[in-house]
Amino acid sequence: MTQSPCPPLTDAEWPTQISDLRDGFAGALNVYRTMAHHPALLRAWAPLRQHIVKDSRLGPVRAEVVILRTAARLGSDYEWAHHVSRARAIGMDDARIAAIREMPDGEDGLIVRAVDALIDNNRLTLEQEAELAAVIGRAAVIDLIATVGFYSVLGYLLLTYQTPIDAHVDAEMADNPLGG
Repeated sequence: MTQSPCPPLTDAEWPTQISDLRDGFAGALNVYRTMAHHPALLRAWAPLRQHIVKDSRLGPVRAEVVILRTAARLGSDYEWAHHVSRARAIGMDDARIAAIREMPDGEDGLIVRAVDALIDNNRLTLEQEAELAAVIGRAAVIDLIATVGFYSVLGYLLLTYQTPIDAHVDAEMADNPLGG
């Protein structure tokens, strides 16, 4: 494997202009330690991250369905592992999580098909949007679209720079593999 030109920054390498972000979300995960190579982007990213991760109208479970499907479609092992961990932490069982890689039934299937449409066709059809809006609400549909975009950008960074899965998540996945 080739050495990444943009590995996660250590605390000693952390840019002074974003020192206030290091002890929060940005210093906690390798994805943001990689993004810290571009301090202005990481600073601008923070408010959108707050909305997507904490304040989305999708709610935590639907958001995890969106993120897990996006990770699976992009082939981002980093995002998949991290969000399996997060999904478990909010009470999703392994069977439900594993089904997201395929085509689940019900509302999860509706959401998975929406993610696929965005990745494959760059949009939802008007029929898909109407069906989603009837089930989850229009603001949540917009948040779904934004979440796919947000996690696609993260996936592109992670895959390009071969960002390693954070040690605590890697250990969790080794100790408790999906379906294990």
